[in-house]
Amino acid sequence: MFERYAIFYTPPPGEFADFCASWLGWDNRIGRKIAHPQIGDLEVAKLTQTPRKYGIHATLKAPFRLIKGASQSHLEAAIVQMAETIPAFRLDGLSLKHHRGFMALRPRGNINTLNSVAQHIVETLDHFRAPAAASELARRRQANLSERQDKNLITWGYPYVDEDFHFHLTLSGRIDPGLGADVTDALAPHLLPLVPRPFPIDQITLMGEDTEGMFHEIHRYDLTG
Repeated sequence: MFERYAIFYTPPPGEFADFCASWLGWDNRIGRKIAHPQIGDLEVAKLTQTPRKYGIHATLKAPFRLIKGASQSHLEAAIVQMAETIPAFRLDGLSLKHHRGFMALRPRGNINTLNSVAQHIVETLDHFRAPAAASELARRRQANLSERQDKNLITWGYPYVDEDFHFHLTLSGRIDPGLGADVTDALAPHLLPLVPRPFPIDQITLMGEDTEGMFHEIHRYDLTG
């Protein structure tokens, strides 16, 4: 039994996933710490400390605690049914960007299908989510949320959904723009050749957070709608 659950996009096993796991220092598929790569003079461990616990991922439904009376098996059964209604799709690719203060891979091209699928996942599984604690609401509100984002927080337990959703695979904690440019220049030659283009989204992943705050892959689900 995990503390919290989430629905992420995580890359399938392969060179791209392996490099990203190494970069972050945590392989969420096998639940193990991984040695960082040596890339120039980058302090990789320091850069990746904040997102390390998640491993490489893009959030589709943010971490949540199960409502009383629900179990992991109930959640898994619902995801099976949901995944059977969602067709696989593709993005044009991913770009490496200093995004909102941190490094991330962001989608290229039309993202209408991606955004629609993400909101469908948020809504379909929300009856499993226990209401956010007051302490969590207060922590989220420290980010100076807009009125719409605060409404999202109350309704869905997370501010960045629907119109405020931005698909991204997080690669660092917060860093200043000058350092962000240096990291991009150093990281891009190692990472971008491994990114599939076009970029398929044909699976989603149920993740669990352990008692130490680290996230683990529980199961991958094919999108077969």
